[in-house]
Amino acid sequence: MQRQTKKNQLTTEDINRYTRNFWKVLIGLLVLGFLFILSIRLGLFGPLPSFKDLENPKNNLASEVISADGKVLGTYFSQNRSNVTYEELSPALINALISTEDIRFYSHSGIDFKRTFSIILYNLVGKKQGASTITQQLALNLFSEGRARNTVKRIIQKFQELITAVRLERNYTKEEIITMYFNTVDFGAYNTYGIKSAAKTYFSTTPAELTPEQAAVLVGMLKGTWLYSPISNPKNSFNRRNTVLENMRKAGFLSEQEAEETKQKPLVLSFNPVSYGEGLAPYFRATLKEELKKIFADNSRTKADGTPYDLDRDGLKIYTTIDSRMQRYAEEAQREWLQKLQLQFNKEYKNRDPFKNYQILLDQGIKQSSRYYWLQQDGLSEDEIQKNFTEPTKLSIFSWKGVIDTVMSPLDSIRYHKLILRNSVMSMEPKTGFVRAWVGGIDFEHFKYDQVKVGTRQVGSTAKPFTYAVAIDNGYSPCYQVPNQPITIGNWTPRGTSIGSPITLRAALANSQNFATVDIMQQVGPVAVANLIKNMGITSPDLQPLPSISLGSFDASLYDMVGAYSAFVNHGVWTEPTYVLRVEDRNGAVIYEHNPKISVVLNEQTAYVMVDMLKSVVDAGSGNRLRWMFNFKNPMGGKTGTTNNNSDAWFIGITPDLVTGVWTGAENRAISFSSTALGQGANAALPVYGLYLQKVYADKTLNYTQGEFELPKGGLQVTLDCSQYNMQYYQGEQEEETIEDRLGF
Repeated sequence: MQRQTKKNQLTTEDINRYTRNFWKVLIGLLVLGFLFILSIRLGLFGPLPSFKDLENPKNNLASEVISADGKVLGTYFSQNRSNVTYEELSPALINALISTEDIRFYSHSGIDFKRTFSIILYNLVGKKQGASTITQQLALNLFSEGRARNTVKRIIQKFQELITAVRLERNYTKEEIITMYFNTVDFGAYNTYGIKSAAKTYFSTTPAELTPEQAAVLVGMLKGTWLYSPISNPKNSFNRRNTVLENMRKAGFLSEQEAEETKQKPLVLSFNPVSYGEGLAPYFRATLKEELKKIFADNSRTKADGTPYDLDRDGLKIYTTIDSRMQRYAEEAQREWLQKLQLQFNKEYKNRDPFKNYQILLDQGIKQSSRYYWLQQDGLSEDEIQKNFTEPTKLSIFSWKGVIDTVMSPLDSIRYHKLILRNSVMSMEPKTGFVRAWVGGIDFEHFKYDQVKVGTRQVGSTAKPFTYAVAIDNGYSPCYQVPNQPITIGNWTPRGTSIGSPITLRAALANSQNFATVDIMQQVGPVAVANLIKNMGITSPDLQPLPSISLGSFDASLYDMVGAYSAFVNHGVWTEPTYVLRVEDRNGAVIYEHNPKISVVLNEQTAYVMVDMLKSVVDAGSGNRLRWMFNFKNPMGGKTGTTNNNSDAWFIGITPDLVTGVWTGAENRAISFSSTALGQGANAALPVYGLYLQKVYADKTLNYTQGEFELPKGGLQVTLDCSQYNMQYYQGEQEEETIEDRLGF
């Protein structure tokens, strides 16, 4: 009995000791927990976002290129993400998210303790579930590089999320948190970040227009972007969508009938994955991006923290002068005519080898290809690389009917693509200098080289108006007669034909006569012509004051040539072609604004006379096709251009409102039409202009008039009517006379 009592006494002492120890351990654990959380808060396990970070959370935002009519032409991105406001989110989208991810979102302060403890119990019995609130998930999206895989690191990260979530709730409203969440969430494949990008990619719509079933698909993907992708796993996506719809019903966001009817609907997508080259004006956007990089570097424009702006991550808004409607019309016109022109071109090469005497072109094509680069990187010898290029393999090639997947050797692919005609178009308003359309090539995916501003080609007869402008500016009349017969200057005798001698300056320009042009060049001097060409914004490095520049022996870009012609229409005032107005940061602050250069390059009277002479090209000369083929009745002018061997075809057209240039040619100048009738500017370039202008005039929302060119402010002081001299010149389209040597003189 004594032993039993003693045993009981020992048990009581033990209980007291155990109780004290328990409280010590518990208090110790609480203190350790407090110190652990405090150390996390102090950043000992890694920095937490500062107050400034919370006020201005950073995430990769796509920069948007915006047209003059308010359309997004495209984006620059490392992650295809654009922000939306709360008002741009459909109620169905918000309801789907809350009912599925965080039903007590509006009642907690960043941490849902009830859900946290219940999830612990679920996990203990093997039913693994997540406990993160929307705010915690936002904290992970904004301030972490992703979910940590290491268990210890994940525990630390989880506490960091909890602390950050509470701080986010103190700084933002629930609506702002919802909006930030949708702007930062990753939808996985196809470089789709944020709800705006996801809505466009999967349903070709906006977040505001998402229906309940569409919203349920996107919210359902958040549990696993690949596992529940409607593209990769449509069955899983369908089931997950219905789970979200059921959650919406349970939460009272959908009625029983609405939920059941919606669940029966099949998955209906409008899949539109975004790539850089898709959409309008890809050549323009590519050239613009490189120039903006230079602008930011040259002007040392930096963000408040001193770091440079990043077009792929900083969510800039780039406001341009491009009109999306006119851009589309220019691209459509190019496609419409080039398909027909390519057929004409293919017939000429049907029975002859274009590379018979130009093997060097194929060798260059091999060494300029990405395949050659990667084979070199793999350590293959030159012989092995050459053999690789002759072995058939699966390739995708360009065609006007779409990309063709075929089996051919890489060398045959090079041969094929070098026989594809290229084309570029630029259209601008002469008074403002605003570029409204910019088509740098025929297909950005296959041919990325921009032929509007980056590329230069020999300009041929489109250079002739500069010589005549110098003559008019020096007191010559458009009715002044010059000999139209072979002429030799030094060792150079240009090629040409004679329509009669003498011939007026107007007739010589209208019918693009070489002899007459060189004769007037000899009278005014090549130095004066070269100086005018430079003053009109043409930056060609090979522009030399030689007589041959009168026939366009120099290379220039379409961008420069269109800008130069605009001075004729704009009363002799050259305005630098403008295509970007301003750039704003993600908060709307202007960080760059373009100030175009403007200079007077011609007498106002001279400019108008040149406009009138250019009208003769269309009314009775080499550009007459605009009248009989396209039935234009309104005042317009222009100039065709064709270089030697028909390597380059040009047309630059003018109206009171627009100056538009078109160039056509193969990648290499040695590849060209054998027939001048087909390869001249009037056939290979002018029709693109005609088709484009038809579409522009048909769109009454553009408000372009078809009236007369504006007279000089003081009235016209030059006699334009040559009929009083009883002079006539050939009326009707002529084949363009070309320069003697396409390689220069």
